[in-house]
Order: sequence, then C-alpha cells, then structure tokens
Amino acid sequence: MYLADEAWPDLGTYFEAESLAIVPLGSTEQHGPHLPEGTDHLIAEALAREAAERTGYLCTPTINIGVSPHHRQFHGTMWVDAPVFRDYVESFSRNLAYHGIDRIVYVNAHGGNVEHLREVGRRLHDDETAYAIEWMWDESIPDLVDEAFEHNGPHGGPKETAMLMHIARELVHEDRMTDARDGGRVELGADELREHGARTFYDAVENSPNGVFGDQTDATPEIGAELFGAASDQLVKLCEWLAAQPFADLMPDPHVD
Repeated sequence: MYLADEAWPDLGTYFEAESLAIVPLGSTEQHGPHLPEGTDHLIAEALAREAAERTGYLCTPTINIGVSPHHRQFHGTMWVDAPVFRDYVESFSRNLAYHGIDRIVYVNAHGGNVEHLREVGRRLHDDETAYAIEWMWDESIPDLVDEAFEHNGPHGGPKETAMLMHIARELVHEDRMTDARDGGRVELGADELREHGARTFYDAVENSPNGVFGDQTDATPEIGAELFGAASDQLVKLCEWLAAQPFADLMPDPHVD
C-alpha cells in the first residue's frame, strides 16, 4: 500500500490493523557521468514499493534529499545540513506515530544518511515513541554483491549501476560506462585514505576526479535484477520479523538495579 495513493478512510482501516510503515530515503547527488542524480532515492523507492506490494505494509512517499555535502563540487548535487535532516526525519516519524505507527523501517540507499537515521532511531526508542531501524540494501546481501563484481566501489560503482539498469534503464548512459571507470577510481583501499590512523579526506572529489569508484562496465541488467530480488527478499523478511515483535520487547530495558 502506497500512502499517497490512498484516500483517508482507507488509510484509517490500515492503521486499525497494522502499526508498521516503510519509509524510503535516498539522496539527489552526483553518481558519475553515467547515472542520474536520483540514483539513491530511485533504488530506495523501488525496493520499498516492492516490499510494500508483497507484504501489504504501508509505504510512505520518499525523502529524496539527504546528507550529501561531500559531493557538493559536482553540478546539481543537493543536500540539507545533518541537523536539519535528523530533525526532519524525526518529525516525519513522529507524524506517523500520531496515526498509530510504532515501528518504522527506513529503507535507505545513501551512505551519508546512515549515522543520522540511527540517531533518529535512538531518539524515538529512548522516549518509547517507536522502534525505527535503518536498512541498506547492499548491506543485506554483502556476499552476493562481492561475488557479482571484481571491483565493486562504494559509490556510483557496478552495484548501483546494475540496480539502475534493472529499475530505470532509460536513465543510465550506458555509452559512458567506460569513461566512468577510466575517469574515476577503480581500486580504493582503506589504507589509501588514512595517514597514521587518521582519515585524511572530506569530499568524494578528493579521491575520484569524476566522483565514482569501481568498474562500472561489469554491470548488467541481469545482475541488477538478481540483486534487486535478493535485497527485496531480505527487506520483506525484515518487515515481517519486525511486525511480529511485541512492542514492549522492542522498547528500552529498565535501569539495572
């Protein structure tokens, strides 16, 4: 069920029977010369809508702009400051709680949102408003992602390219995938990003001239369909698990005597 498509009396029926909502979140930011700036929110929404369709749980409209200042040097990248993002998502979530939602799955497809969504989840958990958890599609199927690509890359790489080729192939500039690889950075070792234990960069452009990593030419729509199906399965299982938990068991434990 997609909230924005429903009339309010029908939503009332949902809230009487269920207490879980799926909230897709992403970003609007550069993803190299070959992918649209909406890559992250397109992936998040597609997965959230698929899970909602399969389970009957409520999917909200997508939060399209996230915490992306580390991509700001590239044309068109949009972002909000981290405190603003946290406050917005928290307010949005408390809105859902007002209608009877007490458990939320943040279907997130942007790494820059992770720590902030976890902080929002902690706030809602601490005051026992709701149990809200952050979920990243690629982290739900790490072995499959690793097996699919020799050079994966954390941003704009073959995993996101393959997913977009499956979800919205018409938005992928397939004729630019070689340029994306050759103009970006294929290998990205953890040791290269640190000096004497300190992280030495802030922005993506400091590590990749065109903003992306990995070998995009390894991506295919067939691999994208496999990744999408496997991640959707994990999201469905997560929603079903969360919905089955007694609310009291999800809330904070009492103070130790």
